[in-house]
Amino acid sequence: MQDTKKFFENLSGAGKSIGVLTSGGDAQGMNAAVRAVVRMGIYVGAKVYFIHEGYQGMVDGGDNIKEASWESVSSMLQVGGTVIGSARCKDFRTHEGRLRAALNLVQRGITNLCVIGGDGSLTGANLFREEWSGLLDELVQSGQISEEAAQTHSALHIVGMVGSIDNDFCGTDMTIGTDSALHRIIEVVDAIMTTAQSHQRTFVLEVMGRHCGYLALVSALACGADWVLIPEMPPKDGWEEQMCHKLSENRADKKRLNIIIVAEGAIDQNNKPITTELIKDLVVRCLGFDTRVTILGHVQRGGTPSAFDRILASRMGVEAVLALLEASPGTPACVVSLCGNQAVRLPLMECVQMTQEVQKAMDEKRFEEAVKLRGRSFENNLNTYKLLSHRKIDAELPRSSFNVAVLNVGAPAAGMNAAVRSAVRVGITEGHTLFAVNDGFEGFSKGQIKEIKWGDVGGWTGQGGSLLGTKRTLPAKHIDKIAEQMRIHNINALLVIGGFEAYLGLLELQAARSKHAELCVPMVMVPATVSNNIPGSDLSIGADTALNAITDTCDRIKQSASGTKRRVFIIETMGGYCGYLATVGGLAAGADAAYIYEEPFDIRDLQSNVEHLTEKMKTSIQRGLVLRNENCSENYTTDFIYQLYSEEGKGVFDCRKNVLGHMQQGGAPSPFDRNFGTKIAAKAMQWISKKLKEFYRTGEGRVFANTEDSACLLGMRRRALVFQPVIQLKDETDFVHRIPKEQWWLRLRPLMKILAKYKTSYDVSDSGQLEHIVRLRAKDISAI
Repeated sequence: MQDTKKFFENLSGAGKSIGVLTSGGDAQGMNAAVRAVVRMGIYVGAKVYFIHEGYQGMVDGGDNIKEASWESVSSMLQVGGTVIGSARCKDFRTHEGRLRAALNLVQRGITNLCVIGGDGSLTGANLFREEWSGLLDELVQSGQISEEAAQTHSALHIVGMVGSIDNDFCGTDMTIGTDSALHRIIEVVDAIMTTAQSHQRTFVLEVMGRHCGYLALVSALACGADWVLIPEMPPKDGWEEQMCHKLSENRADKKRLNIIIVAEGAIDQNNKPITTELIKDLVVRCLGFDTRVTILGHVQRGGTPSAFDRILASRMGVEAVLALLEASPGTPACVVSLCGNQAVRLPLMECVQMTQEVQKAMDEKRFEEAVKLRGRSFENNLNTYKLLSHRKIDAELPRSSFNVAVLNVGAPAAGMNAAVRSAVRVGITEGHTLFAVNDGFEGFSKGQIKEIKWGDVGGWTGQGGSLLGTKRTLPAKHIDKIAEQMRIHNINALLVIGGFEAYLGLLELQAARSKHAELCVPMVMVPATVSNNIPGSDLSIGADTALNAITDTCDRIKQSASGTKRRVFIIETMGGYCGYLATVGGLAAGADAAYIYEEPFDIRDLQSNVEHLTEKMKTSIQRGLVLRNENCSENYTTDFIYQLYSEEGKGVFDCRKNVLGHMQQGGAPSPFDRNFGTKIAAKAMQWISKKLKEFYRTGEGRVFANTEDSACLLGMRRRALVFQPVIQLKDETDFVHRIPKEQWWLRLRPLMKILAKYKTSYDVSDSGQLEHIVRLRAKDISAI
């Protein structure tokens, strides 16, 4: 296997110069991308230059283009905005401006550009690349550069990363800054909810998104808004009446608060703007509700980047440098994108054209096509929102006569409640009767089961922990009682939301089917655990919230060290034997080392880490951060590592230790976890509906499911959500240590080491190859 792998050691950056710039509107996470480009560039032996103030700095030259050092990007990971500055630049739009920019680059030997910005910035970069040889000819003719210089620098390579809080760029599921902007919006909505509850108020919130409704749509999903207005899907004529009817219906249901979210670019069917004031006047005029307007504005661009954005930007930055090293004169300008859980490279102009096609479709009122062009992620969000938001009158509901039970199993994880809410509402919409089980399998055996209705789950998305109650108890010892309760309540399907115990529980229930016919029903599990240790899924609900808790704490701890120089912090994270939180938290917080069970280490490794930190203390970066997963080693405990570092660092640095503990499980769920929980549970419930029809035996008047594929786990695998029979996942599981045998995030470890200045091997065989955008033509759209 070894020989088929491709390691980037063969890719040398010696003799190459890379320029990095941020352009257009700023976005949180841009600094993390700049840091990754600089450190990866220096690591492979290239020179890296900051180009300050975007294209303006490239045109003006002088001190705006400065060589970057390893230390110059220290402490910028947690800073919002862009440290190297961004500006809108008219000069670069002129031929004269681009000529001056080309001269400035050639004088410094820069022929590789990494551009972090929106589609305008990237289009400008591509035009610059196309004109490059012509610009050099002009510079030779005017005597500003020599023939030799023109030949040496004959090709300009460009790699783009999309930094935009609107997530309005086709070809990537997420742009840098979007997740952080959602954090700001959700913080505001959560704060508004508490004040609005006191007064029975209606709040109209305007969020950014002049041409793209992503922020409005996802924040509406994440907070359970009553109504959302976005440019891609203008409301049907007569929407005013419908909206007011829905608001008054919710009030009648004892809901004290209404939230309406509006994208700043929201329009009606005739392309006329729908403003917050228009909505406020409408609600006051028709319903007389006390209504307030909040325009979030630049708050959404501000603040510290979320863990997701730091990891995304770091992965993209490293990928961008690899793409530049691999580029040949014929390689088109590419953009580094995220698809599901994978970094991919796409031709820049294909993405730009697709993005422009969305706008064209909207201008021409081809709204359904615009939604399709926005991509799979956007479409899934919209479909899930529609599914959850429009409560049908009971008379309109299909009656299925099936009973579905929902329960939480394992330790609490933020986002569990969002998943339960979504499952309950989708289940009711599909015509089923939903039952909530309190306290997991233990509560099940005791008969703690009651019907749960649409209104019962209102306001659940923002609540942390598990409102149903959750326990780690496994079903095997209570199996007779659980089967009895299934019979008493006539339960026809099970949805289990939880961690490793939920997975083990499903295996036990399936094994007991031969003895208990009551257990021969469709069962599906949705992974929810901060540890992210479930086989069959790259991600679990709750892990993102835990990562943000770790990252926030590390930021504060690092800040406390800025006053006291030469200090190293040893921080213990949760996760059982799974090193996900320590590794990915370490990448997001800029750790020097992360000790995990999956990568065995010995005293020599600890010694070399101490020496590495001792060297670091001689530079201007005089603090260190070391993460340790709670079960990484039986003998090298947190105390042991703390004492070892304290002893070895005497006279050079002092140490502090911190055990983060249960704060990683607590708090309000992050926007990602709310959204992920909502989407994955909705999909699980739709699967249940399908299986109930498939396994219903008309003759016997009951559901009977005894096949492998009737007990599944729904997980995120690379680019898609997949249903996998739990029995088939047994071979992928290390049951002793409660982890999957193979874990994708281990590939991120070399990345963390490189960014912390360690020499390491980095396998790039899985690295993004240039792909093409799958384009949807009008005729294909109708077929979908």
